[in-house]
Amino acid sequence: MFKYLHQIWSTKSLRNKILFSIFIIIIYRLVSHITVPGVSSDVLKNVFDQNSVLGVFAAFTGGNIKNFSIVLMGLSPYINASIIMQLMTVVIPRLENLSKEGEQGRRTINRYTRYLALPLALLQSYGMILLLNNSARSVAGVDLISNIGSLTVILPLMLTVTAGTLFLMWLGELITERGIGNGISLIIFAGIVSSIPGVIGQTLGLAVYDPSKYLSFLVLTVITLLLIVLVILVTEGQRNIPITYAGQQTGRMSEKSMIPIRINQAGMIPIIFAISLVTFPTIIAQFFRGNPVAEFVIENMGGGKSNTLYIVLLFLLVIAFTYFYVSITFNPTQVAENIQKRGGFIPGIRPGSQTAEFLGQVSLRLNLWGGLFIAFLATFPLALQKVLTESGIGSVQLLMSGSGLIIVVGVVIELTRQINTQMVMHDYEKLY
Repeated sequence: MFKYLHQIWSTKSLRNKILFSIFIIIIYRLVSHITVPGVSSDVLKNVFDQNSVLGVFAAFTGGNIKNFSIVLMGLSPYINASIIMQLMTVVIPRLENLSKEGEQGRRTINRYTRYLALPLALLQSYGMILLLNNSARSVAGVDLISNIGSLTVILPLMLTVTAGTLFLMWLGELITERGIGNGISLIIFAGIVSSIPGVIGQTLGLAVYDPSKYLSFLVLTVITLLLIVLVILVTEGQRNIPITYAGQQTGRMSEKSMIPIRINQAGMIPIIFAISLVTFPTIIAQFFRGNPVAEFVIENMGGGKSNTLYIVLLFLLVIAFTYFYVSITFNPTQVAENIQKRGGFIPGIRPGSQTAEFLGQVSLRLNLWGGLFIAFLATFPLALQKVLTESGIGSVQLLMSGSGLIIVVGVVIELTRQINTQMVMHDYEKLY
């Protein structure tokens, strides 16, 4: 381990990129503590203590929303824009052609994604500000921001929060271009990891008054570590489909290759879809407090007490969106055609439609296990909190949410690969 770190530090270009990336992340963490003026911090803390739906949003924004930071939305508008563009790539032929043009096409799609992120950030900032203010009104009986209905009050807030998101996008681009790479992912990673000390401090603080919390904290720490191992295994797990390419010249031996199909093909995107859909009725119901239907939705789907209905709906929606997303992003017919055009075939399977059918069946089977896995990660912390609360042990948080685990593990694995690749390139340049 120390030898590996010494090799990284000895590579000057890689060392400079890592130091530059760390510098940008420090700037991000400093900015995340700049609070929007005019917000009552005590009321805001009370809101998050009693509304776990907002805690879900906080997990995706790195906790910036908890202190009403100028970057309270984090990069969620950019993430939503990326998902929309990825889905539109399948629907719109022009975008599909751009996606096949290599690096130039990818840069064009990234530019469109940034353009789309701006209006999404404005809309999301408006909804988030109203949601926080209405939640404060229902929990504490006072407004989080006074005179919120005035355009002169809410518009500057929207512009400030939107500018914060655009600033984070710029920081992410700097890391991608001049740092270690994957800047957007590293910003999200830093936000998630930064919340861990707060969770540990809160739990240990409770343990001062209730020593039984020490045991709960130890058990949950072990569970978190086991979940990390499980996420790594599933993230790296894949089914290798053997492909044989016939020799194009006389006497040339056939070539063999593999098509890897991952168990978790959708990543954490189904969790984003499912949480957005299952919490949308609750967000709408916040505007109609007092109505019996709205009160039923808030009570049973708000997730404030880890309601069983909320957990079951979230579990089922994650599985459903897993199938939906993979059906859009993975086209077995196109893969089969590409294999056939290159003169390849799967041993024992005829080229063409039978190959496409075989690949589709393999993908469906893997989707079942992948969907169950990420649905388990999304709902396990909620179910665990429900069990602990009802058993009288009390609410003790996991160090990271299920979606946070997927992000952290994925970023660390990809970062390790990039570092290894750059070290190999550095050694190659020294030799030649």
